[in-house]
Amino acid sequence: MAYEEILDQLEEGEVRAANPTTDGNWEVNTEVKKAILEAFKNGENTSYEGIYEGFVDKHNMPPRYFDPEDGVRLVPGGSSVRRGAYVASGVIIMPPAYINVGAYVDSGSMVDSHALVGSCAQIGKNVHLSAGVQIGGVLEPVGMSPVIIEDDCFIGAGAVIVEGILVRKRAVIAPGVTLSKSIPVYDAVKEEIRKRGDEIPEGAVVIPGTRPMRSEWAQSEGLSMACPIIVKYRDEGSDASLELEDALR
Repeated sequence: MAYEEILDQLEEGEVRAANPTTDGNWEVNTEVKKAILEAFKNGENTSYEGIYEGFVDKHNMPPRYFDPEDGVRLVPGGSSVRRGAYVASGVIIMPPAYINVGAYVDSGSMVDSHALVGSCAQIGKNVHLSAGVQIGGVLEPVGMSPVIIEDDCFIGAGAVIVEGILVRKRAVIAPGVTLSKSIPVYDAVKEEIRKRGDEIPEGAVVIPGTRPMRSEWAQSEGLSMACPIIVKYRDEGSDASLELEDALR
């Protein structure tokens, strides 16, 4: 299948860079990633006209345009959605924000100011990406899972989620948390260390914390390392404080 057709299907939400499986896991669609890489390979730098005059990018990766019928609110002020990204009806994009090729943003979600949705990242329904959130993109290697944020998650301002982290439904990531596979997650509720750190459980509330370094010298200097800490799991009080306002949509 030609890469142009796959890019069209990505924009319509007919194919995705990663798909949920029946057992609750996710499976990477390597054909989609290969098609995106093929598009970059075949693209030639060109200048754009109109509101994008002065910008240069691949000729086959232009920014997307939306009509009122699409149901997407793209607020003026410097945001951009790249070719091959899916944005569902009911999504709000506040300026400036960027949604890269292969990304999937489902209905009712908000992409706030200075937020990035990286290439192939998957964002579920009714997700709030607060100001300055960075959702990393994963194109290569093609078999590596992108960052996935499932339905009804709240990602606080300035949070950074990279390296194919999976954030399960209804999780809350507090402002300033960094999630990557190299950083273990400490669950203070279940009193365990999630050493791989590549999945945040459903309903977990994660805050930024620190842990002491183990070497004798580091301890003598009082050095600590940053780490995410699960301090609770969502309850009725959490839900009430994070309720999304329909009026905004």
